[in-house]
Amino acid sequence: MSLNYPAPSALAVTAIAQDDVSFAGPPHRHQDAQLIYARSGVVSVSTKSGTWIVPPNRAVWVPPMVEHATRSHGPVEFRAIFVRSDAAGSLPGACGVVEVSPLLRELILRLIELQGRDITDFSRRVCELLLEELTFLPAEPLNLPMPSDKRLRDLCQTLQSDPGMALALVDAASRTGMSRRSFMRHFEHETGMTYGRWRQQARLLAALPALAGGQPVLSVALDCGYQSASAFAATFKRSLGRRPSDYFNNNAKNTAG
Repeated sequence: MSLNYPAPSALAVTAIAQDDVSFAGPPHRHQDAQLIYARSGVVSVSTKSGTWIVPPNRAVWVPPMVEHATRSHGPVEFRAIFVRSDAAGSLPGACGVVEVSPLLRELILRLIELQGRDITDFSRRVCELLLEELTFLPAEPLNLPMPSDKRLRDLCQTLQSDPGMALALVDAASRTGMSRRSFMRHFEHETGMTYGRWRQQARLLAALPALAGGQPVLSVALDCGYQSASAFAATFKRSLGRRPSDYFNNNAKNTAG
């Protein structure tokens, strides 16, 4: 999938809409801030500081000139909103998760319909209201912070690639050449999470694309290192507020065009 980025516009906010079976883009950056949203499917956005994996009721905010890579996990209806840097001054200077409310979805849809048309007072008001409707959520539960220390980062990338891997804290410390105590201290300092909490987060985020693709809950649970579907479902609901079997079904009822 090759994204056709919008031409410069007098509007503060512009949009693109493209659908495909899947896509993965190389690291890049924009002069404008960007809101990355999928009408359906699951999209991940990765920067040097972490990875955000978002279902259709969330979007990722990427400030101007932040290098990021975007990819889908299976079929996706991709939507991206570009906000001119001069209009993004009051918005966060770091990546974050945005709640896609019903109104925000409709504004995104309407803005896409307005692309290529003459600029009017109405289109300007749509842009203004869209910016006002952006509601930023805490980074969790959809962000996976990555450490900058190479030893810890290599370990985390290994665990990301194999979420079902059984690796106790003492074994993880040994892999990095640290004592258990030093590992715990450095890991929490670098990620803001304990090792156990980070592993749980990594497993939940690995589960989202599989669930979105229709894989059985039991299969996803086992692949992500859980001993049973019930244990996985309890952790999933505690962290994300819904059972795995309901998560995407409920979201699908609320997605916009």
